[in-house]
Amino acid sequence: MSTDPDQTRIADLVGKNDVLLFMKGSPLFPQCGFSSRAVAILNHLGAEFDSVDVLQDQGIRQGIKQFSDWPTIPQLYVKGEFIGGSDIMMEMYESGELATLLEEQGLVKAD
Repeated sequence: MSTDPDQTRIADLVGKNDVLLFMKGSPLFPQCGFSSRAVAILNHLGAEFDSVDVLQDQGIRQGIKQFSDWPTIPQLYVKGEFIGGSDIMMEMYESGELATLLEEQGLVKAD
């Protein structure tokens, strides 16, 4: 386990939330187009999710990139697993893979 306090906080957040989106802004007021698209995808699928506004905490903003080894924000985690950023979410949404993943985890109801 990392002794870096930001990494510890990120691991704690990821572990405590079934669906967690690290984003710029909030679900009601996304501060970038990619975050807005990520929120729209999750809302369309009916997923309940928590979010972390990386603009409010520089340690988290930089730390999440190290935590996931992924250079961009937003970042989606489902049941502790890193799913990807906005582009991957869009690909998975369009193929139905994201809906299936959320259904299999019991996080949304199947249509």
